[in-house]
Amino acid sequence: MPRIKKFYQTEVVPRLVKEFSYKNPLEVPKVTKITLNMGLGEATQNPKILETSRSELTAIAGQLAVITRARRSIAAFKLREGNSIGVMVTLRRKKMYYFLDKLINVVLPRVRDFRGVSAKAFDGRGNYTLGLKEHIIFPEVDYDKIDKVKGLNITIVTTARTDEEARYLLSELGMPFRKTGQS
Repeated sequence: MPRIKKFYQTEVVPRLVKEFSYKNPLEVPKVTKITLNMGLGEATQNPKILETSRSELTAIAGQLAVITRARRSIAAFKLREGNSIGVMVTLRRKKMYYFLDKLINVVLPRVRDFRGVSAKAFDGRGNYTLGLKEHIIFPEVDYDKIDKVKGLNITIVTTARTDEEARYLLSELGMPFRKTGQS
């Protein structure tokens, strides 16, 4: 069992029950999935970047990444429907917990001048999205083989009904949120 899941079951659930006074243990919010996404707009001109990004994201996630395609054509971006424009992977169950543990304890402390993640990136339904400017902060990425530094979006989907519940859940799991006075 992943250590962060064990910590959630033994420590976090009782704290959440006490804080929000849930009557049923099934009401307690939990993390359901984590989605990693790399948008590669330059993939229309350079198709090679798609395969390298796919292999890098597969190494980061520990699961095969899929290539995403454009749903509609946009002339201003020289984009046609069906063009490959990114890579993504969805993690669930054990892999999700292992990735969350790695993100909180290994990856985020490696960010340069790190003061915490923004507490304002919730969507109103209890889901949190974190944008990283450099994917090279992950230990699986070989810095010498990188041709271009790319950004990465990480979305953590929870069963929380409100942003307050989700923020409390993620902070109890160890997510380093910035203090409210900092920008």
